[in-house]
Order: sequence, then C-alpha cells, then structure tokens
Amino acid sequence: MNQQTQGNARPGSGPEPEHCIRHFTVLLSSTPRGARLARLLAVDTLRSWGLPHERASHVVAELAANAATHGRLPGRSFRLTLYVVGTTLRIEVTDTRGDRMPAPQAPDATAESGRGLLLVEALADRWGVTEGRFPRKTVWAELSLTAPEHAPSRSGAVDD
Repeated sequence: MNQQTQGNARPGSGPEPEHCIRHFTVLLSSTPRGARLARLLAVDTLRSWGLPHERASHVVAELAANAATHGRLPGRSFRLTLYVVGTTLRIEVTDTRGDRMPAPQAPDATAESGRGLLLVEALADRWGVTEGRFPRKTVWAELSLTAPEHAPSRSGAVDD
C-alpha cells in the first residue's frame, strides 16, 4: 500500500523558516518503473511545495535506480521519503538489501553504468548511508534550498 503525507505549506512559498517541516513518503516497486515513478513523484511534490526540483530529481533518480537494481529482493518494495526542514531537503531511499552497502567507484571509461553515486556526490551537499533494522538500509542525500552566492562574473569585461 502506498502512503503519502505532506506538510501544511502554501504552494509557491519557497523555503520556509527553520520551524517548518514538510514530509512525503511512498512505497514503490523495486523495478525500473518504480524508480521512474519515484523521480516523477518527487518532482511533482517539490513543485507543489514551490521548491526547486532540478538537482533533487537527478539525485532521486540515481538513488531510486540503485534501490531497484542493487537493493532489489523479489516481492520487496523500496521507500522514497522527502523531508524539508527549514532550507534543507533530505532525500531518503530505503531498500531491503542491508548487506549491500553503496560506495562510489571509479567507472571504466567504456562502462555504461557505475556513475550514479558520483553524480549524487556532485549534486548533493551531503550524502551517506544509515543501516536500519536488518535487512534494511537507507541511502540519503541533503540539498540546500538556498541559492548559492556567486562571485560577480567578469566574462566579457573590457578590463580583464
């Protein structure tokens, strides 16, 4: 059975003060279709909360694909959970293969896969793995929802 929960936030209101907590969780089949649905539901949820979804959609796609591929046990689902606390989005994907811990690898240049966690590492501010009650594990990533401060661009300046 799928379960969804969302906090009471005004759509389009952007990141809220530290005391605002939003939550979404859903169980999905450990299949490629379930992984695609995880990304689509995450994007839809973040849009409804008025939050940016570009980086998060890539992180969810990678973590969900890993759960469906490497964390799969026949008949078992994986859980996608999104939390927003203040200006931090936490993405959690829980699967039932606690015996298989993820680790980024240097992929072969000709390999068609093996770069997912490198992408998560590049897009997330932090990520890690939490061992749950056996046989579960949760791979999580946190993204700041505040805009990074950029140094003024000097491209095109005459006095460079």
